[in-house]
Amino acid sequence: MADSGRVKHDSPSSSPGPRRKRTQQSPGSKARYSVNAPGHCFRRVTLTKPTFCHHCSDFIWGIVGFVCEVCNFMSHEKCLKHVRTMCSCMAPTQVQVPVAHCFGPAGQKKRFCCVCRKHLEGSSALRCEVCELHVHSDCAPFSVSDCRVCHQDGGQDVDTYQHHWREGNMSSGARCEVCRRTCSSSDTLAGMRCEWCGVTAHASCCIIIPPECGMGRLRNMILHPSCVRICSRNFSKMHCYRISENSHHSEMGNSPVTSKETQSTGSPDTGKQTLKVFEGDDAAKRNQFRLVSIPRIIKNEEVVEALLRAFYIPDEPQDYELQSYSQQGLFTDDIINRNGTPDNKPIFKDTVSDSWLLRSKPREVEVMKIYPGSLNGQEILLDKLQEIRKTSLRQMNQTRFYIEESRNRVAQVNLLLGGFPTQLDREEYTHLLSEHLAVKSKSVSAVLFSGAVVLQISCFSEAERIYMLAKDTSISGKQLYSLVIPEIMQSKLAKGSCPLLVFVNPKSGGLKGREILYSFRKLLNPHQVFELTSGGPLPGLHTFRDVPHFRILVCGGDGTVGWVLGVLESIRHKITCPEPAISIIPLGTGNDLAQVLRWGAGYSGEDPYNTLLSVDEAEEVQMDRWTILLDAQDMTEDGKVNGFLEPPKIVHMNNYFGLGIDAEMSLDFHHAREEDPDKFNSRFHNKGVYVKVGLQKLSHTRNLHKDISLQVDRKDLELPSIEGLIFLNIPSWGSGADLWGSDSDSRFERPRIDDGMLEVVGVTGVVHMGQVQSGLRSGIRLAQGSYIRISVNKPIPVQVDGEPWIQSPGQIIISAAGPKVCMLRKSKTKQKKQSGSLKEGRSDSPAPSDGGQ
Repeated sequence: MADSGRVKHDSPSSSPGPRRKRTQQSPGSKARYSVNAPGHCFRRVTLTKPTFCHHCSDFIWGIVGFVCEVCNFMSHEKCLKHVRTMCSCMAPTQVQVPVAHCFGPAGQKKRFCCVCRKHLEGSSALRCEVCELHVHSDCAPFSVSDCRVCHQDGGQDVDTYQHHWREGNMSSGARCEVCRRTCSSSDTLAGMRCEWCGVTAHASCCIIIPPECGMGRLRNMILHPSCVRICSRNFSKMHCYRISENSHHSEMGNSPVTSKETQSTGSPDTGKQTLKVFEGDDAAKRNQFRLVSIPRIIKNEEVVEALLRAFYIPDEPQDYELQSYSQQGLFTDDIINRNGTPDNKPIFKDTVSDSWLLRSKPREVEVMKIYPGSLNGQEILLDKLQEIRKTSLRQMNQTRFYIEESRNRVAQVNLLLGGFPTQLDREEYTHLLSEHLAVKSKSVSAVLFSGAVVLQISCFSEAERIYMLAKDTSISGKQLYSLVIPEIMQSKLAKGSCPLLVFVNPKSGGLKGREILYSFRKLLNPHQVFELTSGGPLPGLHTFRDVPHFRILVCGGDGTVGWVLGVLESIRHKITCPEPAISIIPLGTGNDLAQVLRWGAGYSGEDPYNTLLSVDEAEEVQMDRWTILLDAQDMTEDGKVNGFLEPPKIVHMNNYFGLGIDAEMSLDFHHAREEDPDKFNSRFHNKGVYVKVGLQKLSHTRNLHKDISLQVDRKDLELPSIEGLIFLNIPSWGSGADLWGSDSDSRFERPRIDDGMLEVVGVTGVVHMGQVQSGLRSGIRLAQGSYIRISVNKPIPVQVDGEPWIQSPGQIIISAAGPKVCMLRKSKTKQKKQSGSLKEGRSDSPAPSDGGQ
């Protein structure tokens, strides 16, 4: 590219100190002129490849365009005066309350970096787990700390929230809320989208939209930030949102920050030299630097100006200078880069130093912006400013001071500690806390669960100590876990709101669980999305204990749904909502319950936003739940009872209970998955293993009817010659097969999930099961009843909702488990609308028109 001129916007807020007159420019550089472009420094370039304008998204015809030297914003000449998008160097100065991002590995979709505006490629791409910010790994330190504010932190309470705009990375179908024209592009970073309500607009149109955000179509499902309070001092965003920190994050924090364009060292033939530059003491300690390529003969001021651009700092070069990192001292006028007049050696030449520190010069005048908020009156502000500026120039741009009325606040941090032994009383839990974590019983108030304790701590440092110590503590060989739990202020919940509590099992459905977790954190408040691998369902249910009305979305298999139902039943007396209704995103192998409730046979990339709409429109239905009492006894040779081998065991059933060949195949599949769990990451592979196990059982003969006896509603039932016995609560078995059959029979009533009865069905073997799966036959109908007693004469395989084991001889009793549970069934009209081609995720789709009202 050949330069022919530059365009510079001089913003009054771009420098914290008074303006100075520019020094004489070096030969070859042209005069600069002002345009209406916030913070950009445009220069005319000759285009050598197809290029699109970042303002209007149209193709730039011809060979001349304008590019910002700092953020790579590309524009037509005619669009320069209309540009409203702020440069990456100026954006941090406009944020009143900096909120850090939670970076994790990016997905596979095409995205653009929000800092350098270039295409993201390879494994170096990162994304925020809470908002739609995508960056290169080496651009992450220069991203704007403008993540969504999702809770109150004990300071100023805010009841209304404004739109939270994010630029670009939308689907090609997004339309502007104002002019109704397409406002997104797949070729460049363009368009604006509110990350709460999802409304989209052009950068020049979004200023017309009223600033207050109405949370859009999902307003009744979103847990409004004004209703959530969490005292987050001493805890990172990762801790507050319960986001697991993996090795990728630690590698990102320790790797050098280098410039992608200047990674090679200059040679004498190129006329360039490369500087290794740190922007503060903190960067030097972390070895985070930028490699900046400059001409071998260049003016001092232009060197500093190039370095300021590399670090996205919007200040004037006269306020900065270079120091040798090895010497750690200010240079005199006869050493490099002392910005002076032509009589004071203004030329920067080759030097012997390898590393440099970019420093701010001592200033006579400091400009301080003070916002409503909190300010420690004991600190000397000028000294604090100078200390921060020395530590990091970028950190100085992100530093804010707040002043507010002095009030006495009582800090309260809620920690959930789990992994303790179950079935203990209060004194025993208190003793364990005191012995292993040195928790004083008088300093905290505790809420007890079976195996878990919620501590309410009034000291930040004490909360941090307990949080970190619990993660390194084991009791009875079991590792403890600790979570920061938010507080929901139910008095601030909007009238008629029904927030959605989301549980995601990331181990289900291969990598789909992780993507669903990310999608729902963006669409909703991340405080209402819980990862089941971190403490199970208990943290989420405890968080929502005071919410008068809420619904639950479980993302996982049938086993995950049963897990949530079991924990909900155990703490039902401690929550305000009388009957939370449960919906499902099927991520398991069978997903029989999800199919009965019309949520599908498996998740195949449906739009998460449309899924939430379906949950909002779903109808509530009742479902029976059953208790199975397993009373194992040791039988002597003469058939007399010789006492219990173990205490009676109680399990709950939602779908079906099987004995014999059905459970034997499930047990073999379970053993294969335990031997190599990494292979079982797709429904197709799992079903293939089931087929293989079934083929191995073809030649086996079992006489199940001789090994058990059956009573249904206290009446003995004579069993035919069968190899498997199955008790159905729902009309789906074995991944969607209709085992009972659809034929009418005057002896039995039509099965329903809320009829208070179980259907008893027999199968004669593997071949019969295969015929049922293919729809050629149904099972052998034996009985319907509400009270089942089974006598087992020898050990046999059994399974409950896909969880198998070997059951010892004894009695098995099945009866109704108290009140019915409330489930959500997808409406038929919504199901028809979503059949056919799948759309892109909600994060990529245009928002409804009521989002900005």
